[in-house]
Amino acid sequence: MARQMTMGVIVGNRGFFPSHLAESGRREIIAALEAAGIKPIVLTPEESAYGAVETYAEAKKCAELFKKHANEIDGIIITLPNFGEERGLADAIRLANLNVPVLIQATPDHAGKMGIAFRRDSFCGKMSICNNLKQYGIPYTLTTLHTEAPDSDEFKTDLAQFSAVCRIVRGLRNVRFGAIGARPTAFNTVRYSEKLLERSGITVETLDLSEVMGRIDRMKDNDDAAQAKLAAIKKYIPVGQTPEAALMKMAKLGAVIDGWMTASELTVSAVQCWTSIEEYLGIVPCTVMSMMSEQLIPSACEVDVLGTLSMYALTLASETPSALLDWNNNYGDDPNKAVCFHCSNLPKHFFNEGVKMDYQLIIAGTVGKENTHGTLDGTVKAGAMSFARFSTDDFGGRITGYVGEGRFTNDPLNTFGGAGVVEIPNMQKLLRYICENGFEHHVAANFANVAGAVEEAASKYLGWSMHRHE
Repeated sequence: MARQMTMGVIVGNRGFFPSHLAESGRREIIAALEAAGIKPIVLTPEESAYGAVETYAEAKKCAELFKKHANEIDGIIITLPNFGEERGLADAIRLANLNVPVLIQATPDHAGKMGIAFRRDSFCGKMSICNNLKQYGIPYTLTTLHTEAPDSDEFKTDLAQFSAVCRIVRGLRNVRFGAIGARPTAFNTVRYSEKLLERSGITVETLDLSEVMGRIDRMKDNDDAAQAKLAAIKKYIPVGQTPEAALMKMAKLGAVIDGWMTASELTVSAVQCWTSIEEYLGIVPCTVMSMMSEQLIPSACEVDVLGTLSMYALTLASETPSALLDWNNNYGDDPNKAVCFHCSNLPKHFFNEGVKMDYQLIIAGTVGKENTHGTLDGTVKAGAMSFARFSTDDFGGRITGYVGEGRFTNDPLNTFGGAGVVEIPNMQKLLRYICENGFEHHVAANFANVAGAVEEAASKYLGWSMHRHE
């Protein structure tokens, strides 16, 4: 069940403008938030004039209210039903010191109500509060249109995107990643800097693959956790001809990972896979990883921690599962289409009907078919998609990334694993950008249009260097 969003609300007012607009504006923004399922935290008319913030004393009251709800508040919305007192609004945010995203909404004037009794001037006041926040060093988000009524479709859309921004920022600050096993020797491409992640509040906990194997070896077949995971696997996907012994190995692997992540208070994971698990455990971890991603707990293979980070940002934005894919093949001679593929641990959410458990054709040639049971085999469904990739730039001392949008198509594809055809406008320009800037061949994808939210959260509030593919 999705966590309810909570927004701190600051109602602007300036005394020589009609104060009844502040009163009605407060009611309108509360109604808009509640209609979207968002809990508002806002001063009451008993706590300040009209429940708005104008004076420094009112700014302090608002800040104290926000501090009391600091653990709940995901973001702050400034609503300007009239010009608003920019100093009081900026002071309230500074004094609260919540360090959360800020959205500025200004209510439009009505062309037939420009007399002194109904004149808002929010159009102008919005520029003043932006100027003040810039002076205070407080980052903020703007609505698509300069002025939007709280009950408008435009604000409804902007509120949904801002909520996604808030989920990403909250989710990525102080998140704990689990890295299971060492980076595979052949995958220099997934190298990354733990120190740069730590600077952004992202901690990586490691678990040696020998410990995983040891814990599996000590686990009995009738262990409660193993039996529960075995039942969950069989319920999750048709297992086909997969041997019962292989299913039990998957169940124990899943139980060990679940136990470690719970005990270590970890949110997401990245797993070694290639090819140690196949050679020494005799399965692939794909199904176990797919189940985690399906439950909005992304898991990436080849210990691609930054791939998991990319998946998690998209998942936080959309509240739906994300997958990690390879930019893998051209699709005929269409320059704007490509085949995205993994072998595969994609969440079930990504597939058309008919997805099933199978063995891993690529590694089977090296370690034998009998050691590679557990992949998900099927075609990716059609639909709108967003893609994202983060990387650590060790030489520049920063986290970088790119985002964009496209769509998965219904184009025919005769292959194995989990694969789909993706169409992205100006794709050759994107591919050139990826290669020129040395990004990895892995990319996270999600069935939602959330690239804008990921870019806004990462660049404006987390301070990462982002590229938006248009």
